[in-house]
Amino acid sequence: MSFAPSARSNRPAPMSAPLLRRGPISVVDYRCRAGRGDEPFVELHTDFSVAYVRKGTFGYRRRGESFEAVAGTLVVGYPGDEYTCTHDHAGGDECLAFFLTPELVDAIGGRPETWRSGCIPPLSELMVLGELAQAAAEGRTNVGLEEAGMWLAARFVDVVAGRDRAPTAASPRDRCRAVDAALWMDAHAHEPLDLERAARGARLSAFHFLRVFTSVLKVTPHQYLVRSRLRHAARLLADDARSVTDVALDVGFGDLSNFVRTFQRAAGVSPRRFRQAARGDRKILQDRLTARP
Repeated sequence: MSFAPSARSNRPAPMSAPLLRRGPISVVDYRCRAGRGDEPFVELHTDFSVAYVRKGTFGYRRRGESFEAVAGTLVVGYPGDEYTCTHDHAGGDECLAFFLTPELVDAIGGRPETWRSGCIPPLSELMVLGELAQAAAEGRTNVGLEEAGMWLAARFVDVVAGRDRAPTAASPRDRCRAVDAALWMDAHAHEPLDLERAARGARLSAFHFLRVFTSVLKVTPHQYLVRSRLRHAARLLADDARSVTDVALDVGFGDLSNFVRTFQRAAGVSPRRFRQAARGDRKILQDRLTARP
């Protein structure tokens, strides 16, 4: 795996797909095609990063240490550190990489040596968050991709430090901030919103806002935003004549397929069938009731 493609080698460059490029965290999906016989070369980490290896295997060499990364491994990058990737045992691998700003790393915490761990072997407490992040990248969960990346990075720090992060004890001021943020998000749910914008309104860093909001309201900001949009959509589907596509766009979903998938996961029926039920088709509701275990 190469996290920084270089022109100094004929080694196949990894296919990279940027999934998120804003605020304190950026996310890239990497698919490496290198195999046995491809010449490794020295590369450089330019950012703090944590990369979840979801498939394949590769060697990772840095600061005189050698690691064998397999599915479930977490590869940790520190700005300025040189590294080399090899494929002595097999070819091809896939990673979901999160690049963190220094400000986010300061908020998460951890000593410099923690962020210079190199590779963390497959550990259940990290793999489950890595898979959650992958599900977020594929739109299979209502957890936001940046939220999943922050949880993964924070849990990595806790695991390496050998401690559990204490639950956030929200002060009255922070509880007020969380409630005010929820009210503001609900009123602006139809607009493009992200974690950083909401955090800025609450006068908190993105990571601390995520912790405070989740502690107070028991849902993440992204989950609250999605559910707010679904609530507005259900109201429009029941009371309004506009098309399903128009409803999706009006409440803040970027595309129809994402809206239909998310609505069906939440309601158990498609938006179209929900509208039919709201207009008196009792058979749809009866089918849902009889289908319950």
